[in-house]
Amino acid sequence: MHDTTVLLIEVGALLFGLGLLGRLSRRIGLSPIPLYLLAGLAFGHGGLVPLSASEEFFAIGAEIGVILLLVMLGLEYTASELIGNLRSNAPAGLLDGLLNALPGAALALLLGWGWVAALVLAGITWVSSSGVIAKVLADLGRLGNRETPVILSILVIEDLAMALYLPLLTAVLAGVGLMGGAQTMAIAVGTVGVVLMVAIRYGHAISAFISVKDPEALLLGVLGLTLFVAGVAAQLKVSAAVGAFLVGIALSGPVAHHATELLSPLRDLFAAVFFVFFGLATNPEDMPPVLLPALGLAVVTMATKIITGYVAAKRAGIAVPGRLRAGLGLMPRGEFSIVIAGLAVATPGIEPQLAPLATAYVLITVVSGPMLARLPDFAWFKGLILRRSRARRRPQPLPTTD
Repeated sequence: MHDTTVLLIEVGALLFGLGLLGRLSRRIGLSPIPLYLLAGLAFGHGGLVPLSASEEFFAIGAEIGVILLLVMLGLEYTASELIGNLRSNAPAGLLDGLLNALPGAALALLLGWGWVAALVLAGITWVSSSGVIAKVLADLGRLGNRETPVILSILVIEDLAMALYLPLLTAVLAGVGLMGGAQTMAIAVGTVGVVLMVAIRYGHAISAFISVKDPEALLLGVLGLTLFVAGVAAQLKVSAAVGAFLVGIALSGPVAHHATELLSPLRDLFAAVFFVFFGLATNPEDMPPVLLPALGLAVVTMATKIITGYVAAKRAGIAVPGRLRAGLGLMPRGEFSIVIAGLAVATPGIEPQLAPLATAYVLITVVSGPMLARLPDFAWFKGLILRRSRARRRPQPLPTTD
């Protein structure tokens, strides 16, 4: 059978199946992300029916999915709001790095994998998945919540930190030394600075250049600009996700509003493709030997993410339910963790169990994270928080003297 025909059959059948899974997930009150991932595992390498002809299609679609998720997040906020949130949440970003990178590094050293593997695993456990979290926030209707800017600020700090971490890690893995790593890092920092300055100073001019009167022209213009900037950012060793997010920040007013409406269906389509591809690229047979350490690492670092979000939301003056929503919402790891593991796997001499450990770890957090993020919406959980708050506010009896 012709390759194009097989491609159409595989893509069509899988997308139709995803539609059924999405409908099922909403009936049972669950985010569709875990079901998309399980579908990818079922049809990926080592799965029930491997899909070979459509793998390249899903790889490209997955890249577009992450970019659309991030540009949609950026459209929710202005450049001034971004700068204000980054300034106010810089201490939380530092706490985030310390709490979540150290467990990964410690596990690698305990397993005897060496300091290079420790540097790799620290990055894998540090960075939350912007793509997964953006999808969860949209699914749960929390984009307008008070804690969402706090979550967004931490994600942006992490993504910007990746602009420093990834060039440094690449230099270490390639053995080019500190000078080569510093040069690559300087290019990345300069690129982020220039794009952010353009977004702040000339955002209104960019928005005025794009017409909102013609929906077709608006869709093509915003989508083309986003993909172009994301590609340039990736070429300059900066995350494509960061570039897409900054495009969303640069657009404002009616352009941002109409672009959100037009891009939403595309975001949902390609976001589903991203999660499926993640499962397609995973061989379930490689994970059982490292499942126990991955599970332990996931439990520890999911707890540290809860602490990170709780502290950051508390600093912003948000009540206890919002603090818990912030912490629980930060737990999933995803695209950056897989990118980091991929860089390490391609380097000779790196511990071979690192890749399956990272995959199992990410799958645990990305499946359980969206489910646990729903906890604050349940009545019994709200009642528990209310009872604890009342108990804390209850006046304590004065000490008695004999």
